[in-house]
Amino acid sequence: MPDPPGPLARWHRAVALGAQGRYAAARADLLWLARTPLDPGPRSLVESTRGSLLRQLGGHAAAAAFDGRAATLALGATGPARAEALADAYTGLAADALGTGRLALAHRLLGRVEPLLAAAPPRARVRWHWVRAETALAGGAAAPALADAERAVELAEALPSVRHRVKSALLLAASTAAAGDLAAAAEQAARVDRDCAAHGLLPLRWACAMLRAGVAEPPVAAAAAAEAADHAARIRELGGDFILPTR
Repeated sequence: MPDPPGPLARWHRAVALGAQGRYAAARADLLWLARTPLDPGPRSLVESTRGSLLRQLGGHAAAAAFDGRAATLALGATGPARAEALADAYTGLAADALGTGRLALAHRLLGRVEPLLAAAPPRARVRWHWVRAETALAGGAAAPALADAERAVELAEALPSVRHRVKSALLLAASTAAAGDLAAAAEQAARVDRDCAAHGLLPLRWACAMLRAGVAEPPVAAAAAAEAADHAARIRELGGDFILPTR
């Protein structure tokens, strides 16, 4: 990727690198930004992104420290920057709470996000629906999860981000499986895998392989499990250290 001309471009590059699974390179850009004087809004987004990278690798408890810092910084921002930064921070904290088994806290934090969405960029609403769907899945509520995943897919279609569209489709496949239609979930997941491969979205491809291993017919499921192991090994090579849950 080209050298970024300024902090915002460097943040965009870090986000793109993380989407490709190039975690070490993404962390290097984010560390540079963390040491650079920035306004509270952009600085908050940097901290939220640092938390997001940890969370993608299973480090929900560690991510909460970055998301909490992001929320504190966001309170010092003004205008649309404040809504965007706070929405990102609270959504991240909700995902962190979900990952550590605190579903009630996740619901409360998602409630804080909702009033911010009108002033935040559209991607914030997509992320909010992601975490709402994931929280519903964790609580065994397949129907609400499916509704949120479907809404995320609809909203993501209008975004320029390929990753947002692909992750929304992956979450829809997972919600479809939870609703009991494993055959449809397997078909959806196969399409997601092709999109991940086409766009180099390695972390999502790993997550998709894990899903396919659980919903596909036995021969495909076995192959998907092997692919998941290969993807995980490649992610580790690129600086992604998975954090195993302790609970």
